[in-house]
Amino acid sequence: MDVLGFRDYCLSLPMTEESTPFDENVLVYKIGGKVFAYADMNDFCRFAVKCDPETAEELRARRPEVVPAHHSDKRHWNDVRTDGALTDDFLRQQILESYLLVARKSVTPKSLRLDILRRIDECGIGLDGRG
Repeated sequence: MDVLGFRDYCLSLPMTEESTPFDENVLVYKIGGKVFAYADMNDFCRFAVKCDPETAEELRARRPEVVPAHHSDKRHWNDVRTDGALTDDFLRQQILESYLLVARKSVTPKSLRLDILRRIDECGIGLDGRG
């Protein structure tokens, strides 16, 4: 996956917002105002995604290309390498799972969260991560 594939996939998810709040090189993707992924567009060798702590640890134990995110809470965020053996399907799955985790648990107020979840369902993206 290259940076354009990363960007296109993130923006394909319903109600995703793109911004560059840190500097002009770091792409940040949000749902309901909450970050679910980010990456340096000039040095795109990895991206960061949110994970529940148990899944984060499991992925790190199984995949050397998945490590605690450098600039985020290491319990909840993983850096996923894009220049290794991981498939594009695996990379997209990590982005989707982060997006769904944030949509389900982090977006407030509840009325916005329910609206987002309804939109996700209408687009055929299952809340179990399949879609």
